[in-house]
Amino acid sequence: MIISFRFSTYCAIFTPVMENKRKFRPYPKLKLMNQVCEVMRYHHYAYRTEQTYCQWILRYIYFFGGKTHPRDLNYRDVERFLSDLASKRKVSASTQRQALNALVFLYHRVLDKPLDGKIQPVRSKRKPKLPTVLGRDEIRLFFKHIHGTHALMAKLLFGSGLRLMECVRLRIRDVDFDRKRIHILGEGDKWRSTIIAYLVIPELNNHIERVKALHHRYLEEGFGEVYIPEALSHKYPNAKKETGWQHVFLAKKRSIYPLPAADGGIM
Repeated sequence: MIISFRFSTYCAIFTPVMENKRKFRPYPKLKLMNQVCEVMRYHHYAYRTEQTYCQWILRYIYFFGGKTHPRDLNYRDVERFLSDLASKRKVSASTQRQALNALVFLYHRVLDKPLDGKIQPVRSKRKPKLPTVLGRDEIRLFFKHIHGTHALMAKLLFGSGLRLMECVRLRIRDVDFDRKRIHILGEGDKWRSTIIAYLVIPELNNHIERVKALHHRYLEEGFGEVYIPEALSHKYPNAKKETGWQHVFLAKKRSIYPLPAADGGIM
């Protein structure tokens, strides 16, 4: 714990500020990619972000032959890798920036070796994009060609303003038919509430009733568990089997949640 002092220019007052400099460090005996996963899970990064960062870090390692540890490389090597993405791979500006974020995370959070110097790679050109907005006739035509569960999901995307992954991850407990609202845990773990389109309510209600019946059948077969945040799982051990925590839109087949597995990797 370090105590610093903040000086006010308006009056001669020194304000003590407590700064916690302690930093999480991964277990040093783990392989590099396992260390990356350990740090990302400690900081509660999304699983998709973890997958993406790991892919970029591996591509960075293999760019230099696959045998050189990133600790032995520096910011000029990062520049070279990012420039290659722009000049030879022709990736977009957002993709190049994503690769840079992954490498900055690796050096700053995992290796505890912040990149010295200003990284100035060859930049990918940002092309202007005009948003595509469907007209009313196009929307009607679209819904004539889509049916079943996918049609219901599209109606929620269009009528309630849900993002794609918000719709996929929607849970039964988040749907409030009494108030005709949907409560959504969106980006940045922030909750928001939106309306349910009036015409969608009967169809959505029937769909959820079918999901509940299917869930009860799965429980009888010894399945029916769903992933919930780890803290809640410890506090409420049986919550993962409760109907309210089940997803509204089920996968086609049973699967194992991949996040607990942190083995594998190189270096």
